[in-house]
Amino acid sequence: MSVLVFIETEEGKIKKSSREAISYGAALGEVTALALGEVDSGELATAGANGASKVLHANDARLNNGLIQPYAEAIAQALTATGANILVTAKSSLADAVVGRVAVKTGAALASNVADLPDTSNGFVVKRSIYTGKAFANVSLDADTKIIAIKKNAVDLKEDGGSAAVETFAANLDDSLFGTTITATEKAEGDVLLPEADIVVSGGRGLKGPENWGIIEDLAKTLGAATGCSKPVSDMDWRPHHEHVGQTGIKIAPTLYIAVGISGAIQHLAGVNSSKYIVVINKDEEAPFFKAADYGIVGDAFEVLPKLTEAIKQALA
Repeated sequence: MSVLVFIETEEGKIKKSSREAISYGAALGEVTALALGEVDSGELATAGANGASKVLHANDARLNNGLIQPYAEAIAQALTATGANILVTAKSSLADAVVGRVAVKTGAALASNVADLPDTSNGFVVKRSIYTGKAFANVSLDADTKIIAIKKNAVDLKEDGGSAAVETFAANLDDSLFGTTITATEKAEGDVLLPEADIVVSGGRGLKGPENWGIIEDLAKTLGAATGCSKPVSDMDWRPHHEHVGQTGIKIAPTLYIAVGISGAIQHLAGVNSSKYIVVINKDEEAPFFKAADYGIVGDAFEVLPKLTEAIKQALA
């Protein structure tokens, strides 16, 4: 199979989720990656470590801002130019808007939020995560061209490849495609942002007040993690609303999610149950969250977290 992978970049770096998309594509066939906008060729060459044989680079300053229409046209042209019959991308707010348009342009079959490699024993069937992660749907993609938007952690990240060749890709983009202007972009604050975080440490009402959040932040800093919180915590203004994770907040899929003093209401679980591993720390052994946890610690957070943080610091020393 010939595979094209659309890679997203941020601040000049390939996003980890896009590197996972390349690894996913490499499990299907030979991967050509596509990068749009001004990015250093040395950074793009590192996509080879994840499984890309080469990277096509549309080095056009007009493509720096993630405009949907020109992105869709450039990707559609790249599919035609490479002859790829599969397009793989990470599921993201940008990709969600772009790949639907690519599907219309190319007549492709589209599946989003894909959670595993396809089953090709009888056609081409992918497993999608649905109902906020509470169920899966097996979907058959019957068109000649297939588009797959994968959820985070859908495949192990490949990092043992070589360097990819970077080639110029001259997309023919009419000025009419750039009729939209982005006037401002606001990003959530924090050393590690929730949507991209590989590890998240969250706190709930069990922390008793905003003045006690230092133990959450200490653990997060030690692990290089993002911090999150439950909805009641953000509602009480203990923490900023952009840290609220859950069905009505930010939905996340880190490799490791540590929930401290959070009971595990269904609305919270719906936003975090795509995490690869869940660790729950709660002094209430009957807390519902323990049923969803891979590992659980029954204990007082004010005793457990400082000891856990110190043990991790010693292990990393």
